[in-house]
Amino acid sequence: MLNITPIDAFQDNYIWLVRNPNGQKALVVDPGEARPVLQALENENLTLAALFITHHHADHTGGIRQLLTQYPTVKIFGPATERIFGLTHPVKEGDNITVSGIDAQFQVFDVSGHTAGHVAYYGENALFCGDTLFSVGCGRLFEGTPAQMHASLSKIAALPDETQVFCAHEYTLDNIAFAKWVEPNNSVLLQREAEVHALHDQDKPTVPSNLSIERLINPFLRFAEPSVIQAAETFAGRSLTTEAEVFATIRHWKDSQFD
Repeated sequence: MLNITPIDAFQDNYIWLVRNPNGQKALVVDPGEARPVLQALENENLTLAALFITHHHADHTGGIRQLLTQYPTVKIFGPATERIFGLTHPVKEGDNITVSGIDAQFQVFDVSGHTAGHVAYYGENALFCGDTLFSVGCGRLFEGTPAQMHASLSKIAALPDETQVFCAHEYTLDNIAFAKWVEPNNSVLLQREAEVHALHDQDKPTVPSNLSIERLINPFLRFAEPSVIQAAETFAGRSLTTEAEVFATIRHWKDSQFD
């Protein structure tokens, strides 16, 4: 069982620190800042073994250069089709990665949509998905198409129920507010809202989230559900014939009237 802890960065980013409880090496996911990563490594007496990068945005890569001054031989894994500073191991769909000292294998998924080459890493029931899937939400489509993002989210939705979703931002409460527009009578969603408020009151992260719960409350994974289809068609003012159309409509709804 891996030990996975969040490192706070910027206003609402999470950098993930991954270690084997019996080891002294660490894997870090999406180091947008170096300072908090270096502090966490020092506090835990850990050595940086590898970096996993999900996509090229600065709040996910900005700490790489400084980390390389402290760990010049660190392995840096990232999407082969995006320009990532310091990248040593370009990865693509279907690749398998084993990091020495972590003793866990991770599979790479192409989850394009937020960016053109966005990837996710899955292993030990943990999914590091960057800005593709959030708790009760998904990332904006900056470079990809709705069809690409729909395919990416469908791929994630097919993972096992026990998958823990380690996304890169603390957006859960805002995402719930929009999800309630789509499904105001979703009792599981309302229960999750109460849990998230309680976590906020205790200044605790609301992630990781559980994929089995996300399938019940996240409108961007529920594009096949009659209640979500009906809400999307009401917003669009027309019939929608495919799941991808439903997803695109829900994403446009959030972009245009909520964000």
